[in-house]
Amino acid sequence: MVGFRFHQSEQLLRLLAALRDVVLARARLTGLFVRPIFTGNMEKNIEKGQTDPLEQKVLDALRSVKDPDLHKDIVSLNFIKDLKVEPNRASFTIELTTPACPVKKQMEDQAREAVLRVKGIREVDIRMSASVTAGRRGAARQEIAGVRNIIAVGSGKGGVGKSTVTVNLAVALARAGAKVGLMDADIYGPNIPLMIGITGQPHAVNERIQPLANFGVKVMSMGFLTGQDTPVIWRGPMLHNVIQQFVRQVDWGELDYLLVDLPPGTGDVQLSLTQTVPLMGAVVVTTPQDVALQDARKAIMMFRQVHVEILGIVENMSYFECPKCGTHTNIFNHGGGAATARKYDVPFLGEVPISVGIREGGDDGRPIVLSDSESQSGRAFAQIASNVAAQVSIANVKNVDALVIE
Repeated sequence: MVGFRFHQSEQLLRLLAALRDVVLARARLTGLFVRPIFTGNMEKNIEKGQTDPLEQKVLDALRSVKDPDLHKDIVSLNFIKDLKVEPNRASFTIELTTPACPVKKQMEDQAREAVLRVKGIREVDIRMSASVTAGRRGAARQEIAGVRNIIAVGSGKGGVGKSTVTVNLAVALARAGAKVGLMDADIYGPNIPLMIGITGQPHAVNERIQPLANFGVKVMSMGFLTGQDTPVIWRGPMLHNVIQQFVRQVDWGELDYLLVDLPPGTGDVQLSLTQTVPLMGAVVVTTPQDVALQDARKAIMMFRQVHVEILGIVENMSYFECPKCGTHTNIFNHGGGAATARKYDVPFLGEVPISVGIREGGDDGRPIVLSDSESQSGRAFAQIASNVAAQVSIANVKNVDALVIE
């Protein structure tokens, strides 16, 4: 990371601007990923020949506001957009890296308080927006046009509620304002259509398959193409071809997140996907009992072997709380997911209790994060979705070379 701090002449400002343009142009030619971060308004400073004193005081005040996940101030992170400072008044936009940011309101309040402490500012107008960061593109893997982040959701074994977690995460991210797609890559057991309440068959426009959608989530599944009770009895090469079609022939459009619901295990579909598209990360779902954790560890190691970042572990069916008496029962043990996360040094994204509402939501096609968002389970899924979004932002910032010009 290279930093330049300018408070000098107009000539120096123009030199820095030229340097910036040269570095970015070279990055585009060589394929190097450069994340430009400009604090203040360079072009405005060039025109004026100096930094407006009150504007600089506002920026300095905003440097006290830190992103708790990225561990940098919001000025250095280039979150501050459209800054306008007038006598007694300042206005600006805080552009976050995800609309699902769990500390969005906290960051807004801290920024307002910081600017109001600046002498000469009595009124602050803050607009909150988000521009989701994009994952690193794999040199040997072709990206999906318009899709910023492809996230695999996997498990080492079946029966841990992986598809339930995937559907609720997708709907929670969409409810937060993100553009979300869901690819059902569980070819042998495509349950996503039932769980998200979609029936019918997709059609093609200009030889591109149009995904079906519900609750703000675009969905493609083998379940749309086969009968409800028709088994899929295919070998590896045919599975690979289906994954290729879902990736290359589906018109996903512009997406912030494409969640891929993988089949259980570490087999053909997982290998085909990791070899085909640049996965930015993976979420591993487990239950807390030892037999599930043993296979979850294998899933972690599989993703690491193919160089896919582990965004974190979700512990599903973590406990049961009786709705009548409130008794807390650890049916499948408790805490194994968090312990595994610590052992393998990956984030623990959260735990989800066993709930009748989760089962009903899956059967009725109305995920609990939507049908009963204020329930314990609904809040748990929403928090986990925010944690996943935060880990995506952290991974993307960490994996991108940054050029900082201040």
